[in-house]
Amino acid sequence: MHLFGFAGIIAGLKEFEQDTIGARNMSALHESSIKSLKLIHKGKVRDIYDIDDKHMLIVTTDRISAFDVILPTPIDEKGAILTAVSNFWFTKTKGQIDNHLATDLTLEEVLPNKEEFDQVKGRAIVVKKLKPLPIEAIVRGYIIGSGWKDYKKSGKVCGIELPQGLQQADKLPEAIFTPSTKADVGDHDENISYEKMVEIIGEELAEKIKTISLDLYTKAAKFALEKGIIIADTKFEFGLDDDDNLLLIDEVLTPDSSRFWPADQYEVGISPPSFDKQYIRDYLETLEDWDKTDPGPELPTEVVKITADKYKEAQERLTK
Repeated sequence: MHLFGFAGIIAGLKEFEQDTIGARNMSALHESSIKSLKLIHKGKVRDIYDIDDKHMLIVTTDRISAFDVILPTPIDEKGAILTAVSNFWFTKTKGQIDNHLATDLTLEEVLPNKEEFDQVKGRAIVVKKLKPLPIEAIVRGYIIGSGWKDYKKSGKVCGIELPQGLQQADKLPEAIFTPSTKADVGDHDENISYEKMVEIIGEELAEKIKTISLDLYTKAAKFALEKGIIIADTKFEFGLDDDDNLLLIDEVLTPDSSRFWPADQYEVGISPPSFDKQYIRDYLETLEDWDKTDPGPELPTEVVKITADKYKEAQERLTK
């Protein structure tokens, strides 16, 4: 599958965007509706339902967010793709760290109603109830995005001194750990120093998260490169069980939580094409009448289709 150039697509979109903006694939799931369970949280992408005192149901919808705003147009099959990719990595990283997937309760047992089961099949997981930590563990292997902006201003990324003379999208000498706080829906995550992270969750837990995050990223990046994908950066989230054991939660190494670049199109000095939602961000940057606040604009059909194709290609490359 060819990753299309963004500039050419934008030119074509101008010719028919009035006819296509707002069009949706009706098979996409923008919001789940499970009446048999209590909805306890609705995030940017995931709907979380209460099952019992030990389990929750997480449904990954086809919603997509950009600039911390949930967009009104879903990306068809995105939720199923993210679920499949996350489950692939949860299995692959089990030897490094345990995760939140439940093994004592199945989706069929949780949703005996066929209509509800069919609505979320392939995009829902049963997980253990854990105490989520208020930190996003971000690992950067390449200098891009906000990291590149920081570096151009100060020669640092999140306070970490880097070598002089790096170019945009350069591979870093070694991966760096740059945590952030986890924001509520509609708010912006805030980059913090490692020292601030220690203040929030304690030194022992902070060091454990830093070590496992770097290990997870390094091994995953090596594996993905063999599949033709560069993982430029990613974020992990963690939770604690009743015995204070650290577990991997939420999603892991997906096109939503990471920057995936096609290795055969990687070039230093430019922002590489990607398998993630950067394509949508690039499109939104062309809109002069949107100030990056809620409500977000509808996406043209062609942008939706190309984005869906990118997600699908990432899944196929990684998992097959």
